[in-house]
Amino acid sequence: MAKSVKKKKKEEVFKASIPLYNTQGKEVETLELDKDIFTGRVHHAALHQAVVAYNANQRHGTSSTKTISEVSGGGKKPWAQKGTGRARHGSIRSPLWRHGGIIFGPHPRDYRQSLPKKIKRLALISGLNSKLRENNIMGIDSLVIAEPKTKKFKEILDALNLKGKTLFIADVLEDTIRLASRNIKEVVIKNYMDFGVADLLLCDKVVILKDTLDKLQGRLKAL
Repeated sequence: MAKSVKKKKKEEVFKASIPLYNTQGKEVETLELDKDIFTGRVHHAALHQAVVAYNANQRHGTSSTKTISEVSGGGKKPWAQKGTGRARHGSIRSPLWRHGGIIFGPHPRDYRQSLPKKIKRLALISGLNSKLRENNIMGIDSLVIAEPKTKKFKEILDALNLKGKTLFIADVLEDTIRLASRNIKEVVIKNYMDFGVADLLLCDKVVILKDTLDKLQGRLKAL
């Protein structure tokens, strides 16, 4: 019998780097990423847990109904217990009556879910790796404009060919950038300490400021 030859699968070489552009849309260099963080592996179960927890934490458990003890009125017995020929009742605010209390109605509750730190870290890294695998992460050397005009910020988006929802990850932004970008619905600017998995999954492109990259990687290591 012929010996079966096992074909060795070629290991996929993952490049942990992103292009760095200037505000004119010209690629100036390539930024090397931390290979311990940007491995290319995406943990879908952790992403799912993070999204479920995020959606649960957005719920406001404010639905409320009143029980018979909370409805106003009904302190007097509506009629005598016997002798009227009618069914006996102790209060007009009984759940059997109109405007009475509610049985088993909703009451305020907390829907919040908490995740272990390891799951949070794994989900955040997986979200970044998924964008990196899709070539949807880029760097920008700086983000500065002369005046707080939406038109000026739109010129940067056009130069970088950014279409769809874009997440900018920064550290400290000038007021001109904050004011110029606030009227553009497709643009979301987050501090490197504040963005989460939902922000990554809801955006099409991720743009990281050059000065923020080391701080971002430091945050991911510290989680």
